[in-house]
Amino acid sequence: MGQPVWERFQILSLDGGGIKGLFTAAVLAKLEEDLRTNITDHFDLIVGTSTGGIIALALGLGMKPREIVQFYVENGPQIFRNRLGLNPLKHWCWRKYPNGPLRAALQQCYEARRLSDSQKRLVIPSYNLDADDVYLFKTPHHKRLRRDYRIPMWQVALATSAAPTYFPAFAGIDSLRLIDGGVWANNPTMIGIAEAVSVLDAPLRTISVCNLGTSDTVIQRRKWLDWGGKLAWSNSAVDVIMRGQSRGVHKQACHLLGDEKVKRLDPKVPEGLLDLDRVTPDDLFSQAAHESRNFSPIFEKEFMPHKAPAYEALYR
Repeated sequence: MGQPVWERFQILSLDGGGIKGLFTAAVLAKLEEDLRTNITDHFDLIVGTSTGGIIALALGLGMKPREIVQFYVENGPQIFRNRLGLNPLKHWCWRKYPNGPLRAALQQCYEARRLSDSQKRLVIPSYNLDADDVYLFKTPHHKRLRRDYRIPMWQVALATSAAPTYFPAFAGIDSLRLIDGGVWANNPTMIGIAEAVSVLDAPLRTISVCNLGTSDTVIQRRKWLDWGGKLAWSNSAVDVIMRGQSRGVHKQACHLLGDEKVKRLDPKVPEGLLDLDRVTPDDLFSQAAHESRNFSPIFEKEFMPHKAPAYEALYR
């Protein structure tokens, strides 16, 4: 089976963000309700990192965003239950959460289905600690993609969401030590563009991207960071690196495709309002309801006119 001749190619790109994936799922659910459509019908490729990868895999199986919302509501409290107690010093020496509850929730969600069972093309990033190199999981949407399709979806999800200091590395795939794809691609938009051009033969002029973030915290960077050492930067370094990577990717995508071809929803919120692992479902639902109302006309105009051709896995 050859690749289609693309007149238009649309990518859904889903950022990482822990429990804040509930915001992403809720936005998608609201868009479906408002526009009376199936979101995945309008995209030729879905890319997702960490919690965005969990959502991408679920969408690939045909789950509705409303079902994914329920997954987060039901399992989030157990997954992000602090088992280190009240002593924050323990977190300096040990990961904050075991991955047992997350593993159980993912296995129940995806059951025994493999990457080849996805009804959409997917690319899910992780990072290989042994090789010190990036790692991409891909559905079998090209004849040379002969390995990943056999991997159970729950394992892909654990690998892409193994956030350092929060969850342990996942070593269940060929004994590789895989961690969260967010360490290099928390915003996976450029992964999607590269896949579209280099593997799926989509011309740049045909590509449009809908990129959903999980919130953009407004932070006042203290002056002491200008000259500070490890102690001063301990609570800011990771955030600055991930924010810089995400914004850099967005600007690169806009430079390649044009601003009108890249639509990003990533609401600005006060510091501490939507923390990675402590936000409540009510907070996220409220934010999603507000933001989706404003984004709905943009989605309807820019993405709904396109209906993605049916995708069939090359290998089973």
